Amino acid sequence: MISYSKALQIINKTKLKILNQKVSINESLNRISAENIYSKTIYPSANNTAFDGFAIKTSETRNLSRTKSKKFKILKTIAAGDNPIIKNYQKNSTVEIMTGGIIPKYYDSIIPIEKIKFYPSKTKPTHIIVEEMLSKHMYVRFAGTDYKMKDLIIKKGEIIEPKHIMAFATLGFKHILVKKKPKIIFISTGNELVDYKKNKKVNPWQLRNSNNHYLISLKNYIPCKIIDGGIIKDSQPKKLKQKIKKISKSDIDIVLTSGAVSAGKFDFVPNIVRDSGIKTCFKNVAIRPGKPIMFGKFKKKNKVFFGLPGNPISSAACFRFFVYPLIRNSLGMKKELKFKTRLKGKFEKKKKFTRFLKGISNIDKNGKIELKILKGQESFKIKSLVSANVWAIFKSGQEKFKKNDLIDCIMLNP
Repeated sequence: MISYSKALQIINKTKLKILNQKVSINESLNRISAENIYSKTIYPSANNTAFDGFAIKTSETRNLSRTKSKKFKILKTIAAGDNPIIKNYQKNSTVEIMTGGIIPKYYDSIIPIEKIKFYPSKTKPTHIIVEEMLSKHMYVRFAGTDYKMKDLIIKKGEIIEPKHIMAFATLGFKHILVKKKPKIIFISTGNELVDYKKNKKVNPWQLRNSNNHYLISLKNYIPCKIIDGGIIKDSQPKKLKQKIKKISKSDIDIVLTSGAVSAGKFDFVPNIVRDSGIKTCFKNVAIRPGKPIMFGKFKKKNKVFFGLPGNPISSAACFRFFVYPLIRNSLGMKKELKFKTRLKGKFEKKKKFTRFLKGISNIDKNGKIELKILKGQESFKIKSLVSANVWAIFKSGQEKFKKNDLIDCIMLNP
């Protein structure tokens, strides 16, 4: 049995080769950028106005005051989206311009509509009256003040979010390069498991197969394709061997099983894995929940194998702390950051084990992040998982944790 830190070192050194693909920006949400993406244009594309008002050439307002005013002829109205070209430009003129409208090249400042005096009347104006000397660039939004050419939009390995899609669309991107979604197949084992969709009646000695449903639902959180590999009974180990042989020739990247990885009479997975040409990198880690976990690599194949425990919480924890870090590494993502929380009570565990505990992290009345460890941490109990919002990591090498100790946490879902 190895330590969690040692097992994680092995995981972090493992990197599947995931190819790139070009997708439309509308299909890129929650995908991983395969390259640094830079702006190919400037934004705004031209000087425009921040207010409804009138565009003025400020040099023509020199020495103006209340006692020395000047009339400026209104040439046209420019709305956002209108062509700003003026063919009949003349000195001492102005154009009415709406917010976002492009400022014609002759003008360099804007007078907001609230400050305008019209001539001869407000209802039928031909001119505006200016009674002060104006400064350049009032209420002007300059070209390129948001994005300049080659400004970075997103880094390689980052998750594409709705905010990025806004930027891509604004800056003229139609397609971008992303990492392909790794393919994962998940296979449950156990005579006790039934698919409740196919079996209306579940006997007391049977269990509804929740692991498949839980792990397959994670495809909505992580950029992967997760395939339901069904259930293999303990009495049918050859079926797993046949399945692995078929998988070895497919485009599946990661094989996951749950159950049958310990040392019991019906724990057939380790022998099948060995006989299928998969090199075992580790088996059993000093963690709880999830101690009987197995990790291996297909020989001469770009594929890996994880044998997860059968209990629902153990299986969920092992996916979160072993499978997901490998997925991130393979997609070129940075290591997931942990955050520190203050322990609300106290906790004791075995010194040589790392414990993953379900907890609730929130902000107390003093603005500090606190951690409450939930009751019902046993690996067969799911109620605490439903209530939790974080996984708390109680490191090995320490037995007792007291109130206000700082504990590493990660979010419950990836």
